[in-house]
Amino acid sequence: MESSERAGLVLRPFHGVRFAVDDLPAVTSPPYDLISPDDMRDLLARHANNVVRLILPGTGHYGEARELLNEWLASGVLRTDELPGLYVYEQSGPRSVQRGLIGALGVGSPSVLPHENVMPGPVADRLALMRATEANLEPIFLLYEGGGSASRLVDEVAARRPPIADLQTADGMSHRLWAVTDPDEIAAVEEDLRDRQALIADGHHRYATYEALRADHDGAGPWDYGLAFLVDSLAYPPELRAIHRVIPGLPLEEAAARAKGAWQVHEFSALDEALSELAATAGPAFVLAGDGAAHLLTDPDPMQLDHALPADHSERWRSLDTAILAMFLLPKVWGIEDSEEAVLVVHHDPHAAVRLARQHSGTAVILNPLNTVDVLAVAAQGERVPRKSTSFGPKPRTGLVLRIFAEN
Repeated sequence: MESSERAGLVLRPFHGVRFAVDDLPAVTSPPYDLISPDDMRDLLARHANNVVRLILPGTGHYGEARELLNEWLASGVLRTDELPGLYVYEQSGPRSVQRGLIGALGVGSPSVLPHENVMPGPVADRLALMRATEANLEPIFLLYEGGGSASRLVDEVAARRPPIADLQTADGMSHRLWAVTDPDEIAAVEEDLRDRQALIADGHHRYATYEALRADHDGAGPWDYGLAFLVDSLAYPPELRAIHRVIPGLPLEEAAARAKGAWQVHEFSALDEALSELAATAGPAFVLAGDGAAHLLTDPDPMQLDHALPADHSERWRSLDTAILAMFLLPKVWGIEDSEEAVLVVHHDPHAAVRLARQHSGTAVILNPLNTVDVLAVAAQGERVPRKSTSFGPKPRTGLVLRIFAEN
């Protein structure tokens, strides 16, 4: 097969490795970067074989993850599917359904579009784990504009065939999985995807890890591919949610006072009222919260803002709230570098961000979610948004199907 650099968007079948336990929901988990210490304890308490023991072994304990993976394979806790296949995966909740294909994604193709910058720490962590285990333990999440035979197959399989896994997790989501092993069906999917592009919705650090692992090897092999979940965004439009920031050690009142030289600052006694105003604000805006009243920042000084934003980026990129945060509010207003150590992130929940800010005597910065159209446009022209700008969902559940290099 020609290299993925020339083959466009490639999603090939593989021998999936799946848990063979009675309580399948109890061995699954959210993606690794959404698991808090409290979540970790809860997942470990649910089942001795929870996949979190593989995906979060702790820095420096990657060899233990390899030994545990081999132990579970040898004991039958994990079993390898006999036939290679693509996997139709469905997530459903009270208000949404998402379906797509899980397969081995060709790495290095220009048809795979990153849209977000990555940090070296998480890439090094995932790369060490992947080298040790020689496995893809959880899929990245991709979106593409479909409408072709691959999309039709996904819905036909879900409507007409019995699933190989059917479970409900503690968060109330239902998950179903089907194996597609027919060579003609797989060939039709490959032909449909050949000339398409896909946006990385979630898993930029893992995709960077796939690329780094591929660069480790001169010859062809299983490292030329990485586990991925591909969803037709026309059939199943994704939900895009915000990722909030917490600045430890920056008192709220100091943060608000220093912002007044560059922003209009509006004070609210109730956090929810400030959040409602934030959601209704069209231009750049943030809520600062922690101990004390909440503060809504709007209408940044245009001259200061223009001077802070890089001139070599597009106007669409320069208008993104996360770009304004990373290039203006953090470094110019507060003198803070946007690093993993100085700036913590909290997915989705503004109240959780405020609680974390109070624990660290700091300030929570609450954001509106970006617009999907803006993200797609920025990625299409080769730009990347600042780290942790987007949270597309629902995200695939970890532990439903793994990819082991020795089997593929």
